[in-house]
Amino acid sequence: MADLQYITLSHMKRVFDMYDDMSANNYISQNMILVRNPPLLWLKRLLSNEPRVLKEMRIVILKKGWTKPTLNLMNYLFEEGELLFLASNAIAQIQDCSDDLDGIGFSLSDDLFSLALGNHAPKAFDGHLREFHFHLKPRDMEFLDQLHHLIYNNIRQDNHSAQVTLHLISTFLWYVDYLYGQSEENNRQTQSREQRLFSDFMQLVSNNAARQHQLDFYASQLCLSTRYVSTLIKKVSGKSAKAWIDDAIIARIKIELKHSDKSVNQIADEMDFPNPSFMCKYFKRNTGVTPMEYRKK
Repeated sequence: MADLQYITLSHMKRVFDMYDDMSANNYISQNMILVRNPPLLWLKRLLSNEPRVLKEMRIVILKKGWTKPTLNLMNYLFEEGELLFLASNAIAQIQDCSDDLDGIGFSLSDDLFSLALGNHAPKAFDGHLREFHFHLKPRDMEFLDQLHHLIYNNIRQDNHSAQVTLHLISTFLWYVDYLYGQSEENNRQTQSREQRLFSDFMQLVSNNAARQHQLDFYASQLCLSTRYVSTLIKKVSGKSAKAWIDDAIIARIKIELKHSDKSVNQIADEMDFPNPSFMCKYFKRNTGVTPMEYRKK
């Protein structure tokens, strides 16, 4: 049984180098990828069959079409005009997408990312978010597309300046941060307090469910009582807070069972269950099968 596979820039470069049509209007090196002509068939084959770990950060802007991915164990629908950021080591899988899907992509190694931002990372990229997304206004999409194209044109020059490249990348990232801040402010103004708390709860679950299984933890992080959080989540989503936590935990266990050689004992220990027997009973109660039955299936 294979481990959950990583997709790195090095892996992608080897594949791109094999096919001329993938390299057309795209740039890829050991430290950066700029996609202006996405190889959709290859990406769909790569990400549709099973979840993969994206080793480096990604920024994707959808210019056309739609896609339904699972990101960090949560399901999403992204449509034309949306920007998506994924921090390094995100788990991604494409469940479905339209045939006319089109957009631009941007990925940096951790080293180049740090060099471009220097010692002061903007809020959107300071490490507290595993992912975020928001809808772009047409003028903002056009501006980011122009910046992306400018970086691409600069990097393709034979004697391009590394400093110019870093400053252009920095400008791109700071502008995304600026738009992220605007989006967050708009959300605060248009969402009710209950909707904002639900969004905060779901972000906490996405980041912590692998080891934090109790609602008390999430309530304390939100500085609210457990009873209030339980009532609020049920009211906003129609689904209990415990069910959301359980879904995220079960999804993580399934990934470990399906895509790693780890023993049930090791998974139980890494996910902070009291003992393997407890995890097995928990898994069967939520899925109807034992962990080993799921793995064999």
